[in-house]
Order: sequence, then C-alpha cells, then structure tokens
Amino acid sequence: MDLDLAIREEEPLALTESSTPQQIAYYEQWKKSNRLSMMLMKAHVSKSIRGLVPECKKAKDLMKAIEEQFVTSNKALASTLMKKLSGMKFDNSKGVRQHGMRMRDIATKLKSLNIDALDPFLVHFALNSLLMEYSPFKISYNTHKENWSVNKLLTMCVQEEERLKHEKLDMKQENANLVTRGNRNKKNMELLM
Repeated sequence: MDLDLAIREEEPLALTESSTPQQIAYYEQWKKSNRLSMMLMKAHVSKSIRGLVPECKKAKDLMKAIEEQFVTSNKALASTLMKKLSGMKFDNSKGVRQHGMRMRDIATKLKSLNIDALDPFLVHFALNSLLMEYSPFKISYNTHKENWSVNKLLTMCVQEEERLKHEKLDMKQENANLVTRGNRNKKNMELLM
C-alpha cells in the first residue's frame, strides 16, 4: 500500500501540463499516503500533547513536531519518576517484593529515558527505604563483602520478610501463652486462699 511513502520520500514536484502519467500517478500516491499518515498519527497521538502540536500539511513535519513534544514530555516524565522513586518508602501494605518490583519498574522506565539507575545505587536505595525492623538485615548486607543485584536483594528481602512474620507470630503465641497461664495461676492462687 506504500502507506509510509510520505514519510520515507520527499514531496514530489508540483504537477504541470508536461507531467508524465507516471509522475501524476506517483504524485497522487504520495498525496494519499500523506493524508492517511496524517490521519493515523493524529488519531494515535497522546491527548496530553495533541493541542501542543502545530498544524502541519506534511506527515514528515507532523512527525517531527510530535517528536519535539515527546522530548519535552520525556523530561517531565523523568522528573516525575525520579520524585516518585526518591519518595518511596516501604509501608508493609503490599509486601517487600511488590515494593522492590515497583522500584525496579521505575528504574527501568528511567533507563528507557536515558537516565540509568545502576544496580548498586538501586540496591542501596531500596535498602534505605525499608522499615526499622529490617535494620539487622541492612547491617548484615553492609557487613558482607559481595554486592547484591536487585534480583538477589528482592529474594533476600522476601526471606527476611518471612522471617519477621514468623518472629511476630511466635511473639503473639508466646504472649497468648503468658496471658493464659497468668490467668490460671491467678485462679489457682485464689483457690488456695
């Protein structure tokens, strides 16, 4: 269909009385390609920049105008993503794996915008975003010589989260036993008196 003809090729010279049938056919084909390309681009361009793109008569010009808007949008997006990443704190609501994966997802989006958050940076950043109850885990990481990848950090964090859950569960059972035994001892003391 040569739909991209208007994007690949420059506009042919205007038709004249001396234009050949091949030149006329090519010119008509280019015009159709240009019109369809413009319609497709306008239909699929983001609503957020649609009003910012100047009116263009050629598909190539429209593509350049859209590209310029995305460069500006990419800078704003990068800034937004960096703010989001730097403000992330683990709150125990969805689990440490989801927290780490959200951080890694943002880092991947930043990387696609040519802002590389290297693994060691992301590992330290993720560790610093954890709650105080993860302090022994952080100390353990800092005392080891090897550096972890983000994937290894996620695995280790999930193990630590499980350990902390079991520790809390054991504490609750211990407290329940103390309360129950304390009440029995109190009743036994009353019977003796």
